[in-house]
Amino acid sequence: MFRRAFWFTAGAAAGVWATTKVNRQLKKLTPESLAAQAADKAIEAGHRLKDFALDVKSGMSQREDELNDALGLHQDPELPANVTALPGPRRLQAIEHDQTKNRFLKVTYNRNEDH
Repeated sequence: MFRRAFWFTAGAAAGVWATTKVNRQLKKLTPESLAAQAADKAIEAGHRLKDFALDVKSGMSQREDELNDALGLHQDPELPANVTALPGPRRLQAIEHDQTKNRFLKVTYNRNEDH
């Protein structure tokens, strides 16, 4: 008798558990639930994309500052934010030296070198 009562109770508990699981899965598959899940994923992806864009922007700004320091391009506080100052004399000397070097360089073209 106790055996039958045990197995009856175990079967009823398994049935309740299975019914609960199936109902939860069915609720997840309703159109409203799927739309809500898709919206949540889209918002999450948007936040990740925004964070990535902010990281790229800060990296670009940092690299631009490094390049400006290396080239001698410094921001003049009297100029508007989008206008940079002229290069320093060191950079101009390097440009002038490079132009004099190329002035005397003559490039010839030999068609026989193509074969």
